[in-house]
Amino acid sequence: MKVDEKEAGELSLSYILKEFDRCADLIHRNFPVIQADIVYFYYLINQDEFERDVVTPFTNIQAEDELEAILQSSLYVRLEDSKTMVNGVLEGGVAIFCQTGSYLINLYGPETRAIQQSETETVIIGPHDAFTESASTNLSLLRRKLKSSHLKVVKLTVGEVGKTDVYVLYIDGIVNMDYVDQMIDRIKSIEIDVIIDTNMLVQHIDDFPNSIFPLFLTTERPDLAVSKLAAGRIITVMDESPSVISSPTSFFEFFISPDDYYQRWIIGTATRLLRYIAFVVTISFTAIYVSVLTYHYEMIPENLIYTLIESRSRVPFPPVFEALLMEVTIELLREAGARLPTKIGQTIGIVGGIVIGQAAVQAGLTSNILIISVALSAIASFVIPSYVMSASIRFARFFLIILAGIWGNFGLMMGIAVIVIHLSKLTSLGTSYVTSIAPMYPGDWRDIFVRGPFWMLKKRPSQSSSPNPIRNKMKK
Repeated sequence: MKVDEKEAGELSLSYILKEFDRCADLIHRNFPVIQADIVYFYYLINQDEFERDVVTPFTNIQAEDELEAILQSSLYVRLEDSKTMVNGVLEGGVAIFCQTGSYLINLYGPETRAIQQSETETVIIGPHDAFTESASTNLSLLRRKLKSSHLKVVKLTVGEVGKTDVYVLYIDGIVNMDYVDQMIDRIKSIEIDVIIDTNMLVQHIDDFPNSIFPLFLTTERPDLAVSKLAAGRIITVMDESPSVISSPTSFFEFFISPDDYYQRWIIGTATRLLRYIAFVVTISFTAIYVSVLTYHYEMIPENLIYTLIESRSRVPFPPVFEALLMEVTIELLREAGARLPTKIGQTIGIVGGIVIGQAAVQAGLTSNILIISVALSAIASFVIPSYVMSASIRFARFFLIILAGIWGNFGLMMGIAVIVIHLSKLTSLGTSYVTSIAPMYPGDWRDIFVRGPFWMLKKRPSQSSSPNPIRNKMKK
């Protein structure tokens, strides 16, 4: 049986109210003079626009023909499908039901966090703005820094229940479209109720989800995201997440900071080399201490060996247990400092480290040399720009300490070999994780191990496989 428009509108209203049954935050208002109903969530809409486009005109009109004239505006979209109406209300729309049909007006405008400085990726020189939890704000930050019609955006949805918007961005003509198609297919294949953050999303699209190393770079910095787009990579923005994903990613990208490019190239090169030195120190320094003091006393200089013997004379534990005890203590202090409020956390980190370290030495639980070794390893881990990579390296450090305690230098070398083989096996979006080393592209080294002058950085990274590899035609 065919229903008239009045019944269709009432049926849609009934369906909406049934779908949102027991939702105390849903607002249902009635305008009896014009026989219209509106349904919305007040915290998802812009209140000023709501008053201007809905409340004021609906209150002032006195006849149904005046209402029909208002609804002819392009702001109001007529809908026939109730499920589409439900999704519209959830996305910040106001559903309107009257005798002439059902309409939806998009008034999305919830309260959002203002653009602030990133707390995890601080720089001394360069832009200080950071992404927020609003995808529209994040897209605007990218568009403002990259004013090009070639910047393309593909909108997807993930989560069977949450239905979170995900945007895949790339520069047409620069990106390899095979990577774009692969990224879109991986996101579409996700079947899960809710995904809250991009750091959860990357774990569903990883090539090797069981690896401890991050296979996609996540960042809160718009300038870094724009530089990745210009390099032929893909940026993925997720609504309600303050970080974006860059892909494909190599292992060496986690040691590059945006402010390398904001200062003189010689200074940027020195700083970058310092990070690689910090990587070697943080992953191996404590393990070398354990190996040498357990099996290889002949490697210790004669002037230093007496100091070491005196320092360890009261320690009842073998070096491996001594090292693991102090490394675990450092990790406890690190986690405590991160979880507590900022001012208290800083106090816990500094005072706790000094007091516990001094007390452990006086009690004979550890040696002075180990305290220095562990402290240097901890400080070196903070030099690495990426917190996710820093956490992975700290985990690998425990692995090397245990092997060094069992087999000495042989165990240490075997552990390093296992890590190198593992890294060589990893891929990011189907590309080698250690691109520029395996496979070897020496031309990329001028922007990986060093920060060459801009006139030397003529080509995009080989990992991008860009159809337009030339990015800089500037001469000396």
